[in-house]
Amino acid sequence: MDVANPSHPNTSESAAAPHGQFALLRQRRFAPFFWTQFAGAANDNLFKFAFTVMVTYQLQLDWMKPTMAGLVIGAVFILPFLLFSATAGQITDKHDKTRVIRFVKNLEILIMVLAAWGFASSDAVILLACVFLMGLHSTMFGPVKFAYLPQVLQPHELTGGNGMVEMGTFVAILLGQVAGGLLIGLPGIGHATVAAACLLVALVGRATAQAIPSAPATDPGLTINWNPLTETWRNLRLAHGNTVVFRSLLGISWMWFFGAVFLAQFPAFAKEVLHADAQVASLLLVVFSVGIGIGSLLCETLSRRQVEIGLVPLGAIGMSVFAVDLYFASRGLPSSAPLGLEAFLARPAHWRVMADLALMAMFAGLYSVPMYALIQLRSPATHRARIIAANNILNALFMIASSLLVGLLLHLGCSIPQVFLITGIANAVVAFGIFMLVPEYLLRFVAWILSNLIYRFDVRGTQHIPNEGAALLVCNHVSFVDAVLLMAASPRPIRFLMDHRIFRMPVLGTLFRLAKAIPIAPQKEDAAAYERAFEEAVQVLRDGDLLAIFPEGAITRDGELQPFKAGTRKILDIAEAEGMNVPVVPMALSNLWGSFFSRIEVRDGDRVAMVRPFRRGVFSRVGLTVGSAMSASEAGLERLQLRVGELLATLPTR
Repeated sequence: MDVANPSHPNTSESAAAPHGQFALLRQRRFAPFFWTQFAGAANDNLFKFAFTVMVTYQLQLDWMKPTMAGLVIGAVFILPFLLFSATAGQITDKHDKTRVIRFVKNLEILIMVLAAWGFASSDAVILLACVFLMGLHSTMFGPVKFAYLPQVLQPHELTGGNGMVEMGTFVAILLGQVAGGLLIGLPGIGHATVAAACLLVALVGRATAQAIPSAPATDPGLTINWNPLTETWRNLRLAHGNTVVFRSLLGISWMWFFGAVFLAQFPAFAKEVLHADAQVASLLLVVFSVGIGIGSLLCETLSRRQVEIGLVPLGAIGMSVFAVDLYFASRGLPSSAPLGLEAFLARPAHWRVMADLALMAMFAGLYSVPMYALIQLRSPATHRARIIAANNILNALFMIASSLLVGLLLHLGCSIPQVFLITGIANAVVAFGIFMLVPEYLLRFVAWILSNLIYRFDVRGTQHIPNEGAALLVCNHVSFVDAVLLMAASPRPIRFLMDHRIFRMPVLGTLFRLAKAIPIAPQKEDAAAYERAFEEAVQVLRDGDLLAIFPEGAITRDGELQPFKAGTRKILDIAEAEGMNVPVVPMALSNLWGSFFSRIEVRDGDRVAMVRPFRRGVFSRVGLTVGSAMSASEAGLERLQLRVGELLATLPTR
């Protein structure tokens, strides 16, 4: 079991909790927060959708035509995200997050009292003002929503916690819209019923917020800049300071761009392309929401309960594949009178459309949840809410851009399926660009593929890898993919010191260059390169990052642990001379000897690798055990080799 992180509150609850994201719903540090955000998302959509239906079907307004109602209400709701996200981020960093949540829920009750008056009097101006205020409510809640989680969850719980929140949000959106549409349509009592329902949900959200435990301020000395323009610019610059985080923010914002294209077009897609009624448009929303929820929940299982950004490329591939297939599935469907729900489901061609939507949404969940978790994990605690606020600003800008570009494409004569096709292709291009700019995503994807689809990779003891700060990882060297497997096991990126000859290999060499591995040549062969490698390796430790070394110096040729060379001790001696106390984490890879990537086949008197790929069958089991850290002073070569050997001796055989 992973040990608890003492920097997090509720440590004992975390350590004693059973594994699995659903177990969080039985814990006070998560459950009240989950239901508070669930109620807030449901109320937002119940109110907005009921108001949209009221304007579209029940009121005759000269200043807001029915065809423009959804666009106007959506624009008014998103405006506060652009204006006040920066301020909301500062408030969240400066104050106890639980107090901020309770303040926001109090504000929601007041807004719903005003909205009840608007519904009772059928006053669209009051209700539109409430839309703006509910947008402000969501703007205030956004930074605290994602800054709260890393403060109360352990790093290995972040993926599961974010998956639960993402799933809950989309289920709440779905239930809110369904409830809003049904209640507003009740003859004679629709307006009053919606008013009562909105106020009741707001009260429920405030009640659950009362049970949320305290989450202390991370930057209580912060002086708030109340100028939204200058603070917005400052937040964007702050986020831009961390390259991986900022490009992840762009990746999430692109996901909102992508999703907004489809969500906004469901009514028109159902009517004009599928030749179906409004019930089918609602069904598409249900299918999409369920797909997002499933994908979000799958993240924890597929990531082995760590922040696994290797799922992001997998999600991007699935989003593009099924967006493009949705174009082919919906192209050329026969025209007919508007189909009801039963008639629509009776046609086999429509099941392909729904499958594409569900799978595309599922992969969008796989894409977004690890990115949110990565941002939370890599952002400084003192600035986390402001970085989340920057994310909300970017999301709003991307969603506005989505509406404008889709409107332009439709104006130029593109059909809705063609818009979907263009979006799917654009997603592939954008994703490829992000992964080239931040190779860590691509590297983790390769590592995920290797450790899940080629091997059955069992990992034990990852809690011994420090969550932050420098550390030297020392592991036995069995195959050409040892480094890739270590990447897959570590929640943090690793820099490797590796034999320069491996960089000559066509695929692996490219992979390790992307990983910024440090090539090292024998001192007799190239003394300058030898010294340069050690200087670069020590710089990794100076930067507070993880460095991994295979101290045997080469891949074993007989499956046995070889004598450790002096390079490990040289790195530690330099670090100690500079006053760094670098922990040394021993590791042992097992059962890789005899696999495709190990040197086992004898050819011309020498042992070679990568022949007979199915020598051990498919999904052969391999393992990694991580031992407890040793101090630099006690990590002599003999003792370190003995420790790695002990880890190997305790491993189960194949």
